[in-house]
Amino acid sequence: MYRYDQFDQRLVDERVAQFREQVARRLSGELTEDEFKPLRLMNGVYLQLHAYMLRVSIPYGLLSSKQMRMLAHIARTYDRDYGHFTTRQNIQYNWPKLEDLPDILADLASVEMHAIQTSGNSFRNTTADQYAGVAADEVEDSRVYAEIIRQWSTLHPEFSFLPRKFKIAVTASPKDRTAVWFHDIGVIMRRNEQGEVGFEILAGGGQGRTPMIGKTVGKFVPKKHLLSFLEAIMRVYNMLGRRDNIFKARIKILVHETGIDEFRRLVEEEWARIKDGYLDLPQAEIDRIYAHFQPPAYQKLPHVPPEFEKKRNEDKVFDHWVTVNTAAHKRPGYTIVNLSLKPVGVPPGDMTSAQMDAVADLADRYSFGELRVTHEQNLTFADVRKTDLYALWRELTKLNLATANVGLMGDIICCPGLDYCALANARSIPVAQRISRRFQDLKRQHDIGPLRLKMSGCINACGHHHVGHIGILGVDRKGEEYYQISLGGSADENASIGDILGPAFPSDGVVDAVETLIDTYIDIRANGESFLETYRRVGKEPFKERLYATA
Repeated sequence: MYRYDQFDQRLVDERVAQFREQVARRLSGELTEDEFKPLRLMNGVYLQLHAYMLRVSIPYGLLSSKQMRMLAHIARTYDRDYGHFTTRQNIQYNWPKLEDLPDILADLASVEMHAIQTSGNSFRNTTADQYAGVAADEVEDSRVYAEIIRQWSTLHPEFSFLPRKFKIAVTASPKDRTAVWFHDIGVIMRRNEQGEVGFEILAGGGQGRTPMIGKTVGKFVPKKHLLSFLEAIMRVYNMLGRRDNIFKARIKILVHETGIDEFRRLVEEEWARIKDGYLDLPQAEIDRIYAHFQPPAYQKLPHVPPEFEKKRNEDKVFDHWVTVNTAAHKRPGYTIVNLSLKPVGVPPGDMTSAQMDAVADLADRYSFGELRVTHEQNLTFADVRKTDLYALWRELTKLNLATANVGLMGDIICCPGLDYCALANARSIPVAQRISRRFQDLKRQHDIGPLRLKMSGCINACGHHHVGHIGILGVDRKGEEYYQISLGGSADENASIGDILGPAFPSDGVVDAVETLIDTYIDIRANGESFLETYRRVGKEPFKERLYATA
């Protein structure tokens, strides 16, 4: 994984010292909360309903075991003994004290971590495929280019105060695991007819109040022009993006109102000015970054070890877990393992300090000391020998991290909602917990099949409800918490935005409503169709008719 050089380390160390002085001025009363706000936001500190919240950056979701142990230390020492992993592959602490925040940032800096640009009108954490570097279907290792983009975008002087926050995702597989079509900029590695690798560049995707699917701005951008093309997009956005209305400030609104053809023309015009200059990406620089992501010391192993197959045949619970929670690895004898942070009744994405420490130990033992955070609020071990899978599964079971529900009904994405967030209209965590308990039977989940249920406590869509196969949005109706349901969303390569079914449901009716939708799907599915395939075949009317007939 990437290691800080002297410039990286100096940057984060100096930021800690600056923020320590700013916090001291706030605590002494020299700064008001309004004066302190832009300073804390530059360091990932929010003021939520009950306390400050710190959001820590995990670039493209990659963590070492040492870094995970530090996250555990922070949870145990400065918070309420847990952290919350987010849909941007970050971690949030919901209860730090203001006076402790400089010490937390100093602890993070000691393991090459920080909270810079995790809030405010700036570049946010660049996200990437949690399987990058090991996926059997990838074109190249996308982490290399996610790191290059991170270095280019960190404290970029021209884009330090954008019209609005800005999010970039990078993927290199035909199977999109990054929601690349729903980012301000999406970067997709492609191979052209000549066999050359370059990038399709998307712009204008996003969720929130006005969900939109990104549109192609550059069909095939050569590697050496990646940064100049991204900079051209950013210059157009920085010049023309609206700053008079926060609800119309995202690049998706600019692309929509300008029209993709005109937006593309503006970008190409700007790109022509800068494409053959200092922003060219030299192959030597690509090679330098690539050296940080060299494969570990893999062993030569049989593709399917006999002892692994024997364990699968003997233990059907283990077999089900392998079927659902692992993925194909490009190296024979290895597999990718997904750790579910969605056990029954637990807030999705939450992890205790004890679990973090134990997972760090398991990463050292079974996955070369490395782990990844997924944008669906789970964790991944990228390099596990199949011969070690049974032992690893047993250890994860003890930690309550081996629920065989990844990609199924119980693998719910959920924002913190009104339990923490000042922007929320309704609670989301308690509803997610109730749905989890209602559908806790794993046999039933396996029968239902692949299904993405995503829930947000407000229209800002931190829970990605717009792209859930079943999406749930918390709304306020005269002081009462209600929940609006949409169907048919998808964040993968066949991107779609969910259709709202009808009137919202009260809190005590939303779980029954979800069950009605599932029962309807079971009744009308054909030939082993998934929920999404059935919905795309029949449309919303059968679901709507059944749902509101029982409402």
